[in-house]
Amino acid sequence: MINIDEHTITDAVIARVAQCENPRLKEVLGSLVRHLHQFVRETRLTEAEWMQGIEFLTATGHMCDDKRQEFILLSDTLGVSMLTVMQNNVWPPQVTEATVFGPFHVSGAPEYPLGADIANGAPGQPLYVSATVRGLDGRPVAGAVVDTWQSDADGFYDVQLPNAPTRARGVLRTDAQGRLYFRSILPVAYPIPTDGPVGRMLVASGRHPWRPAHVHFMIQATGYNTLITHVFRDDDQYLQSDVVFGVRSSLIAQFVHHEAGAPPFGPATDGGFYTLDFDFVLKPATAPAKKDVP
Repeated sequence: MINIDEHTITDAVIARVAQCENPRLKEVLGSLVRHLHQFVRETRLTEAEWMQGIEFLTATGHMCDDKRQEFILLSDTLGVSMLTVMQNNVWPPQVTEATVFGPFHVSGAPEYPLGADIANGAPGQPLYVSATVRGLDGRPVAGAVVDTWQSDADGFYDVQLPNAPTRARGVLRTDAQGRLYFRSILPVAYPIPTDGPVGRMLVASGRHPWRPAHVHFMIQATGYNTLITHVFRDDDQYLQSDVVFGVRSSLIAQFVHHEAGAPPFGPATDGGFYTLDFDFVLKPATAPAKKDVP
């Protein structure tokens, strides 16, 4: 086909993938082309602006490595990550809500026994986390693999610091009663990295880069949907304006301050500490989604 114009080019591009043997790929590519072309038409995008966009995406790719994923950060700050999460986790209301994965998870984190101090020297006030993991029927989920990670008191994840040891992250397993407990540090609010193209986008659009204080959890158990979520501090000033749109009211909890004394587990402390109690409810793989529940 020749002499394509601005009114016929969309159909021409879609026609090129008409013989695609993968129906889902064909559907996604066709929709992408239609919406992308409509965006160009709607904004009357200039060639200079198009080149700026290419340069922005190129710079985003250059910021990605095995410790940082700038494209996830871009997806998060545009609300795409959370939209995808919400569409794909339509669960019964009793199930713990999912939220964004974030760019700082690390596979192969060290495994700890219950009650261990996973902070591993990360700066911050002591936090004792006590939780249970149950199914939709209320029964404890034994042997669930719980991956947890968070930033330190300075707002940094270990992977953001050069030559830092693995700290404030680890993998634990629930006991026969579905219990999970470990010591870490009190999470604080922190800005997402602003030294790359995503940070420059936030500044240019008048947005702040802050995330409210939270602890990440990924919980996996045989026969259940994997849960990826956070637990947020209820006193954080950024709950209503999380830069990645990840806060859910059901995930906000009290991080209770205590004076020096006996914590829920482990030896007594010389200074104050915090406690978090939270119950996670997993969706059985065979349970109906929320939209299917009467």
